[in-house]
Amino acid sequence: MNLLLILTLGIGVAAGVYLMLSRDLFRLVVGLAILGSLANMILFMGGRPGSLIAPVIEKGAEGLPAGFADPLPQALTLTAIVIGFALLAFALVLAARAARNGADPDRLRASEPKPHEAVKPPIEDW
Repeated sequence: MNLLLILTLGIGVAAGVYLMLSRDLFRLVVGLAILGSLANMILFMGGRPGSLIAPVIEKGAEGLPAGFADPLPQALTLTAIVIGFALLAFALVLAARAARNGADPDRLRASEPKPHEAVKPPIEDW
């Protein structure tokens, strides 16, 4: 089961990177969403998702029982979901604004300063 999940995550990461390397703005945002979700799944896998023992110390016990579910990856995953959602919302707004103004990747690349230029060119008013 773990091998199948690892292979699925690997294929998903490859698909997300492939989409992010595309020149299409929509594919870039979809690739970002896929990579964010898969990063959460990889982080969640670190917490033994198959374990059904709650990470609760019983009264009078010295520590957690063996084989418990680790709560730290679960907490980190919840935090990463919120951060990933904020990043995706920002990327969607940025992509919508760029698409509305007819942003062309070649034109955007040409507006960047050259390595030998000391001063950046003025910012275009959108």
